[in-house]
Amino acid sequence: MKRFLAVLAIALLAGGLLLRASRSQPLENTNSGPQYTSDGKLVRPQGYRRGVYVSSGFGMSYNPDVGGNGQPAFTNVFVTPSSYDYFLANGKWPDKTVFVLEEYRSTSHGSINQHGSYQEAFLGLDVEVKDESRFPEKWAYFGFDTTQPSSSAIKPAKNGCWNCHDQSAAVEHSFAQFYPELLKVAKEKGTIKPTVHLETK
Repeated sequence: MKRFLAVLAIALLAGGLLLRASRSQPLENTNSGPQYTSDGKLVRPQGYRRGVYVSSGFGMSYNPDVGGNGQPAFTNVFVTPSSYDYFLANGKWPDKTVFVLEEYRSTSHGSINQHGSYQEAFLGLDVEVKDESRFPEKWAYFGFDTTQPSSSAIKPAKNGCWNCHDQSAAVEHSFAQFYPELLKVAKEKGTIKPTVHLETK
């Protein structure tokens, strides 16, 4: 009995140490907003997969002349947890919101798969940031390849990316029309831009 209690005490102690160690691990920018280098470049978001998963797309293109050729890509969208909570309560995005869109090549051939497609090789990240103190246009766009540690804004002025989001995104600069759960919230809160048409074909 004494031996059993001693083993149990050791196990409990080890478990407590492991739990304390796991709690001490940083969330790696998951909820801390955008981080920048000293020369103003956005630091590649780390731990973004601990954020809130918003939705995925497959082979999407906003250009009617592009799409359906080659291997369509999967895109998975994540957002900072505090921003997600704010959106649920208000139907809009707070300052310092960070969206991360990761892109994966698709494939249909592998293992036991006989139909459909799944995600394969990682292609890179697109990052959308709302930072009102840094960007006069409030929102800015960044791109990262598979290893790039930091990235300058993709022309934070009103370029193609900015204009597309500004004109066609359902809520502020977010394409909530492609995120079913967020679209429900935006409809409830009445925050869908009146200039955006959501009817489906």
